[in-house]
Amino acid sequence: MTDGSPAGDLATSDLAIETHGLTKRFRSQVAVDGIDLAVPRGAVYGFLGPNGSGKTTTIRMLLGLVAASAGGARVLGADMPRHVDSVLPRVGALVEGPAFSPYLSGVANLRRFDAADRHAPRRTRSARVDEALDRVGLSHAGSKKVHAYSLGMKQRLGIANALLMRRELLVLDEPTNGLDPQGTREVRALIRSFADDGTTVFVSSHLLAEVEQVCSHVGVMSAGRLVAQGTLEEFRDAGEARALVRTPDAEAARRVLTRLGMAVDGDLGGGAVAARFGASDVAPEAIVAALVADGVRVRGFEVERASLEQRFVELTGEGFDVVQ
Repeated sequence: MTDGSPAGDLATSDLAIETHGLTKRFRSQVAVDGIDLAVPRGAVYGFLGPNGSGKTTTIRMLLGLVAASAGGARVLGADMPRHVDSVLPRVGALVEGPAFSPYLSGVANLRRFDAADRHAPRRTRSARVDEALDRVGLSHAGSKKVHAYSLGMKQRLGIANALLMRRELLVLDEPTNGLDPQGTREVRALIRSFADDGTTVFVSSHLLAEVEQVCSHVGVMSAGRLVAQGTLEEFRDAGEARALVRTPDAEAARRVLTRLGMAVDGDLGGGAVAARFGASDVAPEAIVAALVADGVRVRGFEVERASLEQRFVELTGEGFDVVQ
């Protein structure tokens, strides 16, 4: 896991999205402050942060919808926004919620958007619209006018619009907003299926559960800055670990753990003693051996790591919505 700098081991050709010092200022306010994204091709990259942390502004710069104040961005190997005309046909996007004509049906809206895409073949339009609606579970509602759709249905229609053509990169800004639990599960399954097809997915979210369940990589935004990025496993491993010992000999266990250079949190009750590893690199099996050698009766032993929620709070100083 890095502190927000580009992934040093990844060549540019391995990155679907790459930024260097990307910055956006609105008058006196800095919305995005010099961020260095590195999104590997084929990854599901969770762009995580509290509301107002700069996620949507970053996405708009990546797609060429707003100009950066400083820095640069490359999307699918091309500089943006200089090559926007050649890049955007390879990108499907849902940004700040879908905008549809309310008095047209879902099918008519999708056909209208598809007709506006000069790269979309007219001959296969109907089949592609039907397939996209089926993939997001809206086949039954395709003939209904969009004003009768729930917010969740509109969100899924927006994803269907992003799927009308085969894309190398999908950029989804808060894709589960307004969805009920079943709809949320369906969107998560969709995102996994996109990745299985080899599509890179860039998912912006403030929901920890969403990122944790579908993403392979994570970037964390706080107050306009990218404070960390890396694989999900790196985030899981980065939190401070602690050993949890269950024993009727709590006082003796504390003495042993202190001698090993660990920071003892104290007796947790019920015969459980916790100690943080800190700078100590003692192996778990060595801890157990030392406890037994000192006559400590070990009834249970485990190594706990900080939860993702704790890590994100440490990085941002703010809480996240963790239940959906």
